Amino acid sequence: MSVVASPSREGTDRLSSVDGPVIFVANHHSHADTPLLLTSIPEPWRHRMVVGAAADYFFATRLGSALAALLINAIPIERTKVARRSANLAADLLDDGWSILIFPEGGRSPDGWGQPFRGGAAYLAIRCGVPVVPIHLQGTGRILRKGRTLPRPSRTTVTFGDPLTADHDESARAFAVRLQAAVAALGDEATADWDQ
Repeated sequence: MSVVASPSREGTDRLSSVDGPVIFVANHHSHADTPLLLTSIPEPWRHRMVVGAAADYFFATRLGSALAALLINAIPIERTKVARRSANLAADLLDDGWSILIFPEGGRSPDGWGQPFRGGAAYLAIRCGVPVVPIHLQGTGRILRKGRTLPRPSRTTVTFGDPLTADHDESARAFAVRLQAAVAALGDEATADWDQ
């Protein structure tokens, strides 16, 4: 990823107050997003991380399931319905000290604009009492946008936000909206210069 993405990583200092497992949520524009994040998320989370991957896409066949699990440490997450099995697996991993990377949009953006966040990551954070770290990715759509099969090198920026926790009595839906706003604000931060 350092060759293909030339990543600039911003805001890692915002994670200094976090101890224990977290849920990382990011916008999603490319299949390059996951490897970029797996090489950008700092220790101690990087080597104790699972990726929530679309069950209907990455786990549709035995071969696909094995490759997703072995190559990116993926677990199946249902994106079309609420599934107790997926939620319990993710919650058990969080309880065991693993962090989870989730793309709450539910799929890659076809045009680079963010899609509404679904509530799964927010629900897990509330259920397990763990913080959520918003992340904005910029430039991955130029590397391997939806519909393209060969990567093209491009500069990228990974911007980490302040960890967020759900407010008392905040619903998963309301927390998901707040997480979406936090990722969008990081996108504004990444594209703004000092004068702006």
